[in-house]
Amino acid sequence: MRPKRKPERVRDNPEIHPPAAAGRTSAKPTLRTIAAITGLAVTTVSRALSDAPQISAGTRKRVQEVAAEIGYLPDRAAQRLKTGRTNVISVLLDPHEEILGFATSLMHGLARALQPTPYHIIVTPNFLDGANVDAVNYILRNRMADGLILSRTEPFDPRVRLLLESGLPFVTHGRTEFSTPHPYVDYDNFAFAFEAGRRLIAKGRRKLMILLPPRRLTFFQHMLYGFMTAVRESGAGYEIPDEIDLDSPVDRIHDFMRRRAALPDLPDGFICPGEVSALATITGMSDHGLTLGCEYDMVAKQTSRLLGHIQPKVDVIYEDLSAAGEQMGKFLLGRIGGAQGDSLQDLQPPQFSIPGA
Repeated sequence: MRPKRKPERVRDNPEIHPPAAAGRTSAKPTLRTIAAITGLAVTTVSRALSDAPQISAGTRKRVQEVAAEIGYLPDRAAQRLKTGRTNVISVLLDPHEEILGFATSLMHGLARALQPTPYHIIVTPNFLDGANVDAVNYILRNRMADGLILSRTEPFDPRVRLLLESGLPFVTHGRTEFSTPHPYVDYDNFAFAFEAGRRLIAKGRRKLMILLPPRRLTFFQHMLYGFMTAVRESGAGYEIPDEIDLDSPVDRIHDFMRRRAALPDLPDGFICPGEVSALATITGMSDHGLTLGCEYDMVAKQTSRLLGHIQPKVDVIYEDLSAAGEQMGKFLLGRIGGAQGDSLQDLQPPQFSIPGA
């Protein structure tokens, strides 16, 4: 009887477990790993990774290159215990289908502003109809971020009031009516609505309809005032629907416009503050046999290049959401650095031609 062959131990098989490359280890790289490779002290490595000005530019570059090469990632929990900072920027966004690429464009600009910094971005979606105070409370209570960005403000937004009281640096996409100044970046919706009305009236349109944002939002007031200024200066007729607003589902906007097209005294000029509502309005009119550029004209806010390609007869006014995101990032960094809120405010004008178009 042949003796049984001793099974080969897998851990001794070099084809399955090749030896580690020279100078590398399977353990997670640490500051000590970088120190051993560079021959520098651990404290020097730490300061170099933090871009401390006391460390020469050459040393900082060398340390950062080694860190990137070996895949070093800082221990954020340890950093938080040591410095009290999270290196996190929290973004509270209200996702909605009306503004095409709203979140993506804002985040692209914000990431561009934060790219040379140690900050990471965490997005918290707000699916509620009202301001999400609970989300802000959660971030504050658990000290989850060094700064906060939020969108779609109300005139006396409870989130802003809470943040003003807390002292946490923040920037809003949109204004409020608080007497205490705070950082914001906003789009001039008064100018958009006024210019849109002026353009339609210049084309000879006699009755205008505007689709407005939800009443609770601050830019509802700005857009309404701009629109009413235009129609009152010209004496044109106007109509503001109560059944739908900017946040209404696309099928609801389409159905409303289709039904309205069948009724008498139909407006012949439409202002849409978003591309989705513009397309829904056009299809609703088309269902009743009405043609854009003939029986009616339209001015719409555009945040992407989609509408101009699909419906070139729509007169578009551009809002650069990526630029807004980048400016909010810069303002937040300034606020974290101690800048005052009243020096960090920007009202961005409508762009009447699309950059690069």
